[in-house]
Amino acid sequence: MELQQMRYVVAVAETANFTRAAERCRVVQSALSHQIARLERELGARLFDRTSRRVTLTPAGEAFLPAARQALDAAERARAEVAAASGELRGRLAIGAIPTVTAVDLPSALKTFHVRHPQVRITLRVGASDELAEQVRQGALDIAFLGLPPSVRPKGVRGLALARGELVAVVAPGHPLADPSAGDTGVDLRRLADEVFVDFPAGTAARAQSDEAFAAAGVSREVAFEITNADLMARLVRLGLGVAMMPAAFAPELPGVHVVELRDPPTRVEHLIWSRLRPSPAAAAFLDVLDVRAEGTDQGAVSGSAS
Repeated sequence: MELQQMRYVVAVAETANFTRAAERCRVVQSALSHQIARLERELGARLFDRTSRRVTLTPAGEAFLPAARQALDAAERARAEVAAASGELRGRLAIGAIPTVTAVDLPSALKTFHVRHPQVRITLRVGASDELAEQVRQGALDIAFLGLPPSVRPKGVRGLALARGELVAVVAPGHPLADPSAGDTGVDLRRLADEVFVDFPAGTAARAQSDEAFAAAGVSREVAFEITNADLMARLVRLGLGVAMMPAAFAPELPGVHVVELRDPPTRVEHLIWSRLRPSPAAAAFLDVLDVRAEGTDQGAVSGSAS
C-alpha cells in the first residue's frame, strides 16, 4: 500500500469525482483510476461505488478513509518535523473559520504567518462550527475559529474562548425598524418575532444562538431563507426580503443595511480550537502569531458539543 494511492482515495472521496480528483493530484485520470483499482485488489474490497452520475464511498471505503488521512497527515508531519529540526518551517497549515469571525483579524494573521514562513502551504476553509470542529478532531484541519452559544463548548479538542459578544438585527434601510425612534432602548425579541428571517441553516451553532434566545422569550419566528453565506444574507436583507441576526462586531462590515440593537439579545462565544495531539510545527507557529500557548485548555471533558 502506497501513500500515493491513499492520496488518490482521499481526493476522490473529497471531490466525489475521478476527473476532479485527478486534476487535484495533477495526474491523468487513467493513472489515478488504475492505482485505486490496484489498491482495491490488494485490500480485497471496493472502496467506491461508481455510477455515470456520482461516486460514493462503500462501507469499506468509509472505514478506510480516516486511516488513509491519518497516514498522509503522519507522513506530512514527519517531513515538517525534519524540516523544523533543521530550522526551516515547511508543510501544510489548514485553517477553518466561521464566516463571521471577528475576535481575530484573520487575513492579517495569515499575512503575518506567510511573511514569517513562506514555505508553508496555507489553506482556509469557511464553514459551520460543528463541521469545522469535527474536521479538527479528524485531523483534516489544524486550527479552527468557531462561534457557539454560551452554553456549548467544543468536545475532543484543545482551545480557548476568544471573545463573547451580543447579536443585533440587521434590516433594510427602508424598514420601519430602521427609524431611530422605533426602539431607542433596543427592540424587544417579541416585536422582532413578527418579521420574516434570513438565517443560517437549522441545526448549526450560528442558528442556535438566535433560536435559543427566541425560545427563552417564549416566541417563535419564521425563517424563510436558510443561508450559509453572510454576504448573500446581507443582500437579501438589503432587498427587504427579511431580517437577519448578526454578531454586533460583524454587522458594520455589511454595507447597505441598518443595525438594530436588541433588548436581551442573543449572545455567542468565539472559540479558537486545535487538536488534542501536539500541534504540527506550522500550527504551533500560527498559534504563536496569535500569541496563544499551544497547550491551551483540554475541551474533552466539557459537556456539550459544537453543533
